[in-house]
Parts: sequence; structure tokens; C-alpha cells
Amino acid sequence: MGEKIIVCISCYYKGYDFMDEMKQLGNKIILVTSENLKEKNWPWHAIDEVFYMPEIKPSVWNLEHLIQGFSHLMKTRKVDAVVALDDYDVEKAALIRETFRIPGMGQTTHRYFRDKLAMRQKAKDSGINVPEFTAVFNDDTVNEFVEKVPAPWVLKPRSEASASGIKKITTKEQLHEALDVLGEERHLFLLESFKPGDVYHVDSLTFNKEIVFTSASKYLAPPMQVSHEGGVFRSKTLGRYSEEFKALEEINSKVLSNFGLLNGATHTEFIRGKEDGKWYFLETSSRVGGAHIPDLVEASSNINIWREWAKIEDALLRNENYNVSPPTGYYAGLIVALIKDKEPDYSKFECEEAVKFLPIDYHVGIVYKSSEASVVEERLDNAAEKINAEMLNILPPKASKLSS
Repeated sequence: MGEKIIVCISCYYKGYDFMDEMKQLGNKIILVTSENLKEKNWPWHAIDEVFYMPEIKPSVWNLEHLIQGFSHLMKTRKVDAVVALDDYDVEKAALIRETFRIPGMGQTTHRYFRDKLAMRQKAKDSGINVPEFTAVFNDDTVNEFVEKVPAPWVLKPRSEASASGIKKITTKEQLHEALDVLGEERHLFLLESFKPGDVYHVDSLTFNKEIVFTSASKYLAPPMQVSHEGGVFRSKTLGRYSEEFKALEEINSKVLSNFGLLNGATHTEFIRGKEDGKWYFLETSSRVGGAHIPDLVEASSNINIWREWAKIEDALLRNENYNVSPPTGYYAGLIVALIKDKEPDYSKFECEEAVKFLPIDYHVGIVYKSSEASVVEERLDNAAEKINAEMLNILPPKASKLSS
């Protein structure tokens, strides 16, 4: 079949394993990334060509220039696939596919995986529980909503990856002030009921509409809380035979089939309401989870989501079948926190269960693995105590990007 040309788009430094795997499978890789990421440790051995885009503001490119540049590239190269490596790139990739008629997710489907208003509406129409929500285009609609749905509410951007820009609101006055501040940007937000409860994430792989792998985990400190209050981010995987896992597997499958996902990796979040014990859909994305979640998934299942996603893309291009290996059934835990020192001293965390220390500047990051769930929890608790007592930096430097 010969080599295929894959264009990978990323305005963050990520996707190393994906590009490495794609290259090993005999493909040609073109990377389009932000100019300020030139110095990053990209898998240069796997990348055949690289093009840089200047950022207008963080992770935002001039889309007209992107299309012009792509048009120039297409004159001498036949591009077989365009892959978005980060949430912010899903729109860019969909636009390129639509413009140049390249197969893959187009702009209609991509909205369900990127625009939080579209995904909530779609979930609601599909009979999936979602926290009560409303668009904020119209004053009367907003007023009706706050009369009907008791505070607190959350005002959140429709398409920000990560928890940036989310505001928790407790009074009508506060809400009107916040909407006034948004001004012309107000249509880019939505308002929803704040549901206290435990937050879970489901990471899966889909091939030809069939979900071939699912990992479900529970956040011990949800990303929104961490990004707002600083502190320690933790997540742990759930046992495959647990009641929680089965419930999440079912609702996740309902979300992906109703949203029209055909292929690739997804990261979807759910909340279990504290008051009613019901499962609610929060959001989904057609990409690999951030915040080192792939390391957590790999520790428990021995499945590297980035590499498997590359194999799926390759199988589709070559019209071949794809099978994933049966997952192993370990319990795994992940802890990541912002610290004062550039490089943490990991010696005090060494133990049999610590299978990976993550090299992230000004962060401590550890992945634990055990055949006992309780051992993983104990390790996460002990590490959190140690980090809180000795290393934590509560004021995040701007470089911190802990989005999941």
C-alpha cells in the first residue's frame, strides 16, 4: 500500500507516541504546530516535515493563513489524513478536512465534541441525563432559567479546553455582572446548574463505530477544583467488574453512538450527583485525555491509547482490520501537582507501586499500579500528604496546563 501522508496538528506539545507509532507503521508525518514550540522534544526521528504557525493568542492561529498554507502544501503532496492532537486543534482539523475534502470528522460532528452547548443539547435530545443548562443569548431566557433552577450555577465557555474561564455563580446579581463583563463574547458561554458529586472520566477507543476499549476512572480532585484552588490532581482507575464501571461503560457508549463518533480516541466526563446518585453527562472530546491520563490508563490496562489510536488511523487508511490486545486488570492511580522546584526529588516517593515518575517542569507527577485497589488509594493519599506538606506551590505559574 506504500506510505500514507498524515498531517498532525497540535498547538500543544503532545502526541509523541502517536507520531512515533505512525512512523513505525510506515507513514510519512507532517507536523503543523505553534512557532513557540520549536524547541520542544518532538519525535524528530518520526517527523518528515514541520510547519510553524504564529499564535495570535495562546493556542489560536489565523485560520485563513492556515488554509492558505495548507493549500500550498497540497500542491506537491497528497495528504491522506489530518489528525488533531489536542482539543484546541479539533476545529482546525475539521475545517481543513471540509475545505480540502479529506476524509474524517467534519465540522458538523466536531461541534458535538468541542462545543459544550451543542454537546449538552445533543445529549439531552438523546435521552442522556445532563445538568440543567441554557444558552445565554437572550436575557428573558436567562431570567426564566434562574427562576426555575436554584443556584449555584456555573458559567462556562462553550469551547475552552480545560477549566479556564469557568465561573461559579451564587446570586442573580453576580450573574448579571458576569454577563455584562463578557459583553460581545457572551454568546460563547453557557449557564448550567452546579451539581455537587463525584466526577469520573471514561477513556475509550472506537473503530468503525464499535467501542473496542474502555477505561473508567474517578477523579479524587476534579480538574475544575484544582485549576481554581490550586492543589493536587488525582485520579484512580475503577475495577472492570465494579458497578460504577458497568454504568459508565453503558452511558459512554450511548454518548458516542448518539454523537456520531466513527473512529479514534475519546475522553468523556460524567458526574454522579451527590443528592440523587444519578449519572450525568458533563462533556466529551474526540482526543486522548490530557493531564497524563494516558499514563494512568496504560499502567492499569497495558494499553497505550496514543499508539492504539495511531494503529486505528493506519488501519482505516489501508482498509485493514484493527484489533486491540486484551487489557490487563491492574488498579492504577495518578497524582500531579504544581511545585516550587523545577525538578522534584522523587527519592522520597520510591516504592514498588510507583511505576512512573513524570518529567514535567515545576510539577511532581507519579503513576502507581497494584493488583489491589486499596494499595493504590493508600499510595495516592500518602503522596498527597507529602506534597501538600513539603512541595506545593499554590500560585500556578502561567505555564501550568493541567487540562484533562
